[in-house]
Amino acid sequence: MKTTQFLFSGFGGQGILFSGKVLAYKGLIEEKQVSWLPSYGPEMRGGTASCSVIVSDGAVGSPIVSKPDVLVAMNLPSLDKFESSVVPGGKIFADSTLIERKVARADVKAFYVPATKLAADNGIPTLANMILLGKILKELGEFTPEGVEAALKKVISAKHADMLEVNLNALRLGASL
Repeated sequence: MKTTQFLFSGFGGQGILFSGKVLAYKGLIEEKQVSWLPSYGPEMRGGTASCSVIVSDGAVGSPIVSKPDVLVAMNLPSLDKFESSVVPGGKIFADSTLIERKVARADVKAFYVPATKLAADNGIPTLANMILLGKILKELGEFTPEGVEAALKKVISAKHADMLEVNLNALRLGASL
């Protein structure tokens, strides 16, 4: 049975919870067992935010992710706080636009993605999270155009349907890295 535990982390307003929700819906669409557990400070925008996601072939016993297989750190405080909790052999994806230091551990694989800069350079300044998610899915061998589009259609509200293609392009950009 394959189970992957993800921890997305960053400042409120960076789309941490949205990224986790897209990943969870992708798992549901692919008939996996999933858990999505958001956590954020009272400030929301600008405060800390994290999101635990578990995608599994079997039942998920607890939504708590204390030892992630995959850490997504979109700011330095998140990397500082969660780097040590990643399982040996795990993966850490860091937004290198906002995080200047390298991962200190040698027993994990680190990916440095200038997601915030790429988002700004491509006219999509609020979608660094989706660029990172595209890169994650590619590195895990889980990027399927049908899967990500179906998940986005579930997560993006009808009010914001015009954002579907923009989000898809951000995911594709991340997957192309």
